[in-house]
Amino acid sequence: MRSALIFGGLALVLVVPGALVAGKERLIAIGEPVLLELAPRDPRSLMQGDYMAFDYKIVRELGDVEGWPRDGALVVRLDDRGVASFVRRYDGGQLGDRERLLKYRRRGFGLRLGAEEFFFQEGEADRFSKARYSELRVDASGSSVLVGLRDAEGNPLGRGRAFTGG
Repeated sequence: MRSALIFGGLALVLVVPGALVAGKERLIAIGEPVLLELAPRDPRSLMQGDYMAFDYKIVRELGDVEGWPRDGALVVRLDDRGVASFVRRYDGGQLGDRERLLKYRRRGFGLRLGAEEFFFQEGEADRFSKARYSELRVDASGSSVLVGLRDAEGNPLGRGRAFTGG
């Protein structure tokens, strides 16, 4: 009985993270690229290494969201380059042409759209300081994962490790 409990717990510890990783990998593979304009904040942390804390322009433009639900979705419209701009808070209605969903979480006085920090290898700060857009992969439900950063012309700057915070 005790062995079954131990093996069951071990299976749970291995299966749950594996399923989460598989879900993110699937989203990266099938998700549509969406670019969010950045306003980078902090380029370095002595404890964590080189990183960039994101401040998304789209969130700044929303202003006061205190009365919004804790979790929901924004409707964004993609321009010809794939850059998203806010249209409205999603209420279950139909999406228009070039409109997509982007899930959010309201924390404190602002919204979180996914990854809040982007970690990169030491010595790469100059390259990533040119970032003007985050590149997300977004599925039809609005779930997203950060896959990289892009410069002002939309050219990829490379990959790092995203931290989604909590």
